[in-house]
Amino acid sequence: MKIFITGASGFVGKNVMGSLALTHEFHVFDRENFNIESDVVLHLAGKAHDLKKVSEPNEYYAVNTELSKRVFDAFLKSTASTFIFMSSVKASADAVEGILTEEVLPNPQTHYGKSKLLAEEYILSHAIPDGKRVYILRPCMIHGPGNKGNLNLLFEVVRRGIPWPLGAFSNHRSFCSIDNLVFVIQELIDRKDIPSGIYQVADDESLSTNELIQLMAQSAGKQASIWNLPKAIISRMAQLGDWIHLPLNSERLTKLTESYVVSNEKITQAIEKKMPLSSREGILKTLTSFSQSSN
Repeated sequence: MKIFITGASGFVGKNVMGSLALTHEFHVFDRENFNIESDVVLHLAGKAHDLKKVSEPNEYYAVNTELSKRVFDAFLKSTASTFIFMSSVKASADAVEGILTEEVLPNPQTHYGKSKLLAEEYILSHAIPDGKRVYILRPCMIHGPGNKGNLNLLFEVVRRGIPWPLGAFSNHRSFCSIDNLVFVIQELIDRKDIPSGIYQVADDESLSTNELIQLMAQSAGKQASIWNLPKAIISRMAQLGDWIHLPLNSERLTKLTESYVVSNEKITQAIEKKMPLSSREGILKTLTSFSQSSN
């Protein structure tokens, strides 16, 4: 099967091609040629969320929205039967009450999330021609060997033996192992019986931050050091940080202690399979790669 892929040089693209290269033929998009002569269009290219907040807003819309429109238009004109768009849960919500599902009315607060949602809305505004299938994937935090982001930063804190002072906060977060994401993509490519639609992608279980710290300590060969300091004291320190620019401020405290749990029930019911890796297995695989690279 022939796959027209954008974002081939990115983390997800490299893993997809590495997993499917023996059984599928990839045609890599070069931003010049929108002539699609493939069975599947896998649109992974995107402007990632900038945690340092230095990107201009128009950068998100140029790539995440406008490029996506052009690729989708090319798909509609082609003989390709399957279109897969890599969106994000951030197109739906930046904060979650309870468990996030596909039925939640989208309310993104960042240019990243808004630009992804605009692309989704454009895709959904078109009637799907007979014989074609269109999938919008909303993964949560993607991780895996070779992807160094916030997880690696937190791992380095634990590896150095620095105590985690927020043990009194009880929160859970969903993660998405790259192995599980590639598994879902392969199912959508190889099968014809999965209905078009929006699908969130996440590991089957969420993890608490304290569990994550313990897994990091285990991977680093350390004893987990988790301090259960009173929440009131931590909150006052964060408020002080708002005024005198300490490493911990109210915004950062919220990000570190909020829950963000994502349901994957819709996609697992559609493919009638559980994810290959449990959340703990996926996290440990990623953390092991961090340990090996730091040695």
